[in-house]
Amino acid sequence: MADKRDYYEQLGVGKDASNDQIKKAYRKMAKQYHPDANPGDKAAETKFKEISEAYNVLSDSSKRQTYDQFGHAAFEQGGGGGGGFHGFHGDIDLGDIFGSFFGGGSRTRPRARRGADMQMRVNIKFEEAVFGATKEVQLQTYDECPTCKGSGAKPGTYPETCKKCNGTGSERVVQQSIFGMVQSTITCSACKGEGKTIKDPCIQCRGQGRVRTSKALEVTIPKGIDNGQSIRLNGKGEFGEKGAPPGDLYITVTISPHKLFTREGSHLYLDIPITFVQAAMGDEISIPTLDGGEEKYKVKAGTQPGAVIQLRGKGVPNVHNPRAVGDLIVKLNVTVPTQMNDKQRELLMSFNDSMGDDYKNHKKRWFDKVKGYFS
Repeated sequence: MADKRDYYEQLGVGKDASNDQIKKAYRKMAKQYHPDANPGDKAAETKFKEISEAYNVLSDSSKRQTYDQFGHAAFEQGGGGGGGFHGFHGDIDLGDIFGSFFGGGSRTRPRARRGADMQMRVNIKFEEAVFGATKEVQLQTYDECPTCKGSGAKPGTYPETCKKCNGTGSERVVQQSIFGMVQSTITCSACKGEGKTIKDPCIQCRGQGRVRTSKALEVTIPKGIDNGQSIRLNGKGEFGEKGAPPGDLYITVTISPHKLFTREGSHLYLDIPITFVQAAMGDEISIPTLDGGEEKYKVKAGTQPGAVIQLRGKGVPNVHNPRAVGDLIVKLNVTVPTQMNDKQRELLMSFNDSMGDDYKNHKKRWFDKVKGYFS
């Protein structure tokens, strides 16, 4: 049989190392050479067996004393140690050592599951989106059980500390593996990791701590919210099981169109018709605003079709900063009569004749300009 390497050398510690130093050295090397971290690596598997055998001896004060006196011979066939690798000793467990490979150890008790988030839609008027509003919505959800107040236990009783895990939510199990008997930590099978059990469940919620219900909820619509945006209400979603915190409620708004105004971001847009005479000679007009008021405006003589007026601060508040308000942008559309009597036609022809050649040739000059551009 080939000479074995000294157990202290295997773990990289001196012969005067304390138990804590031996344990710390083993934990570090076990993480490095564990087969789960080195799949298919035979050398790492062999190394893992060797350091586990060394730790099995050196972590036991009696075996360590025997090893210090007689060396490996004490643990070979017929020796005082019983031979070979017998698995992990004492308080070492796989869940504790290798937790970093699997996103954390299993000792931590899972917290009660938070309630689910909810989503719903609400239809609002155009004005409500701009100026804000308060709406009442009906919600079908899980809410706290009114009988047990969320505990899940029958009134007059209380959840008890789990006797199997003593409230830790986890239990230790010993299993046979290729390395011998190993100890690991799993979720408690009695309390499902909660650390408490309910002997007498609440009749109304059957121990869940919540019931299905319908309730009315007031929602504040912020000024300036836009179509498709959502409002988040913290803690207004489904109630969690057995007193766990509730989820959130997300309300997405759908805005009805307005008969006169349209919107782009924080600006409002409005088309106003004016007559040919108003555009040519000028006039004072009234421009309606979304809040029901009106603004007086003097149309200049000679205003062209499609002219734009911009009224500052008459648009939509910014949903994140209500003091920042957009503008109302007004487009003046010159209307053309579709039906005229003989006298009206005669007057228009007379007007056209009175304008002279410069006015009459305006159309010809425009087409000449277009022709020159494309040529």
